[in-house]
Amino acid sequence: MAPNDSAETTGEAADTVVGRRKTARYIVPVAVAGVAAATIGLVPALANSGDPDLPKISAQELIEKIAASDEEQLSGTFKISTDLGLPLDGLAGSLVPGGEGRGGDKGAGAAAPQDKLMELTSGTHTLRVAADGPERQKLSILGDASEYSLIHNQGEVWAYDSESDEVYHAEAPEGRDGGHAEKAPKAPEGAPATPKDFAEQALAAAGETTSVTVDGTAQVAGRDAYQLLIKPKQSGSTIGSVRIAVDAENGVPLKFTLSAASGGKAVVDAGFTKVDFAKPAASTFAFPPPEGAKVTEADELETGKDERGAMQKALPGQLAELDGLAGEGGFNVIGEGWTSIAEIKSPGGKGLPEAGSGDIPAEAQGFLDALGDKVTGKFGSGTVFKTRLVNALLTDDGSVYVGAVTKDALVRAADAAAK
Repeated sequence: MAPNDSAETTGEAADTVVGRRKTARYIVPVAVAGVAAATIGLVPALANSGDPDLPKISAQELIEKIAASDEEQLSGTFKISTDLGLPLDGLAGSLVPGGEGRGGDKGAGAAAPQDKLMELTSGTHTLRVAADGPERQKLSILGDASEYSLIHNQGEVWAYDSESDEVYHAEAPEGRDGGHAEKAPKAPEGAPATPKDFAEQALAAAGETTSVTVDGTAQVAGRDAYQLLIKPKQSGSTIGSVRIAVDAENGVPLKFTLSAASGGKAVVDAGFTKVDFAKPAASTFAFPPPEGAKVTEADELETGKDERGAMQKALPGQLAELDGLAGEGGFNVIGEGWTSIAEIKSPGGKGLPEAGSGDIPAEAQGFLDALGDKVTGKFGSGTVFKTRLVNALLTDDGSVYVGAVTKDALVRAADAAAK
């Protein structure tokens, strides 16, 4: 590995990225990498060691390579493992009567994409993916004895759950091939599915508080790759590092690993095990509903409100999206970069219901008590709910402080707000 230089990103370098933009990207959105290259203090560490042996490249050049990638056709298999240190399925089942933590379209059935894709936020899953430009994509989640597939084929979107033998059908999003976006299924915000999705979120989060270097090379799915390493410069973040393996030939992210500052198993590890950049066969995206399967049409459903996005949005680069969720109570962002904290004031001035009040099921109360740590400070008292990545402080007066920061950072933020 060559020694680091002290050079910073310049406006000229940012213009280079912008000048190489192309329209109708599908695999790698240029806007994300362009913004990152314009704002990150890039350290041009050169990847000239490791296996395989690849030409030297700086972090800035590697981000430009991601931006210049125009691969719109691929097929492959990848595995995603997520370990937040929180049993999300159990939490949802405890807090919602009937054991269902569902949002999205009411009555959509087992094939509705919103809930199926949320399953990717916990555990280990194997997926198959295929893409042929912006008009044809397919994502399949493979189970032990079942398969769930989400298919976009020109003017239509199909989802099929083989376990329940149910089908979900909608028109394709407007802006791709003339359908209606409000009728098309969408993945829940904060629930990226592919290494590319994770990579663009990480790059969007980067700024002056971030160190970005090239940290060696690797082989991913039989492809030579550079490893882009993203680390917070600030202390107090629960995020230790983000590592993105980038295809050395075409700039497509092949693997994404998010590690916690506390160490241990990766919080998110998503990468291809097989990948082919040839054009998939047209039959890959054809979907005739199986005979006898129950078919639900999206335009016949009553659309419900998905309220599960708030916690997922409280990550660097996304905190501003919480604006509007705080309602009448008000919303504020404390700090910047990786240690940003969202402060939400409750309009009612109430925190968690007291044990035995009857406002929350007993089993849910026990679950919350087991997760939370009681804390006190100038703000009064409250409870900190922890995962390996996102922590939240709920004060007894109903204020919420949430971010990818440590418990101590949340308490300090609440104390400062109390002055």
